[in-house]
Order: sequence, then structure tokens, then C-alpha cells
Amino acid sequence: MTHFLHTDADLRAGLAQLILADPRLKPVAEKAGAFGLRRRAGGYAGLCAIVCGQQLSVASAAAIRDRLFAAFDPFHHDTVRQARGDKLKRLGLSAAKIKSIREIGKAVAKGRIDLDTVGAMQADAAHAALTALHGIGPWTADIYLLFCLGHADAFPAGDLAMQESARIAFGLRKRPDAKALTKIAQAWRPWRGVAAHLLWAYYHAVKKRDVVPVQPAAKKPTSKKKPKRKNGNG
Repeated sequence: MTHFLHTDADLRAGLAQLILADPRLKPVAEKAGAFGLRRRAGGYAGLCAIVCGQQLSVASAAAIRDRLFAAFDPFHHDTVRQARGDKLKRLGLSAAKIKSIREIGKAVAKGRIDLDTVGAMQADAAHAALTALHGIGPWTADIYLLFCLGHADAFPAGDLAMQESARIAFGLRKRPDAKALTKIAQAWRPWRGVAAHLLWAYYHAVKKRDVVPVQPAAKKPTSKKKPKRKNGNG
């Protein structure tokens, strides 16, 4: 059964279930204090807004998103797909992001995915459906499921702030990577989305600073060195 977080009451009920499943989270919740549900608009516009923010500061992402939505009002996948590339580039979108939002729009238009109902799937299946789209990685998929659709088991394990929060909360020697944090979070199913909200709130309480989801940096391709040619035959 898929659970959803539509209200603060849903979040509180999920937190109670989460602490029952893992009592270690009780002192974490006490330190975090009261925290509310964070939601965003969904659909094609919601996913494109997240794509706009990939690898950018909050301010830069918001500026590009606002220009994009102002240029296409109403914001529809057919209109965006048919727009000239130079127009999209002038709005601040990179070539990679232009391709992403076009390919997502194509998938929506052809019925390969329904961005409003994908959240009805179990978390892993919904995650797989989204990451099958061009330009949608694990972090983007889970942020969309959690914030735009309210999926209670979506868990962006690659989020840097969540990883640091878990390190402090559980007294770990080093910050867990996405794989390690995913393993820790298995005990929190089907309320991992609640755990994500809790970890962000705990980070805010401990670090005394506002926190927004932080996407991991893209890995730079490693260049292979050509072997030195030896003198002589062969």
C-alpha cells in the first residue's frame, strides 16, 4: 500500500509510525522540533522546475525557472517541445537541460509516463519509471516523488544535507554515501519520505541554518591516458 503526505497531520502520523519502527529516531525528532510538510506543484511543470535547478544555486535555479514559466504561459509540454532551441537557451537553460525537458515532454505526449499518477506506484517502481526518462537521475526522481506527489516512501539518498544529518544523528565516522544511507533507511519503509523530512529538520536544528535539498555533484568523466609508445618493434 502506498502512503501519501498531503498535510502536516499526515506527516505527524507518519513520524509516529517511523519512531515505532526505529526508536533511534526519537531523540532525533526531539532535537529537530516541530517541522512542517514541504510540497511543490507537480506534473510536467513541476518536474521541469526541478530539472532547471540541477547543479545550480537556489537563486540561479529560481531565476531560470521563473523566466521559463513566464515565457510559456500556460506551461505545456507541446509548446515547450516545439520552441526553438535558441529561445530556450536565452532563458538560461543549458543544452543538456533543453534536451531533458523536451524528451520528458515527448514521453508525456506519447503516454509513456503520467507524471500525475506515477506516485501511485510503490517507491522503487515509481523511481524506476522516472529515471527511465532522459535527464532524470535518482535525486531528481525522488525529489519529484516526495515534494511534488507527496510519496511517503520516496527517499533521495544522494542528498548531501541528508547524508550529513544522518552522520551526526547516528554518530557515524564519515558521511554515508547514497548506497550506505539507502541501506540504513530500509528499516524506515514505508515512511522513508517522512525520514527525509526529519533529517532535513534535524540538519537545520544542528547546523542552525536553513536547508534545501542538495543534489550531489555530477561526476566528471575520467580521461584515460594513452599508453606511451615504446621505441623499437612491436
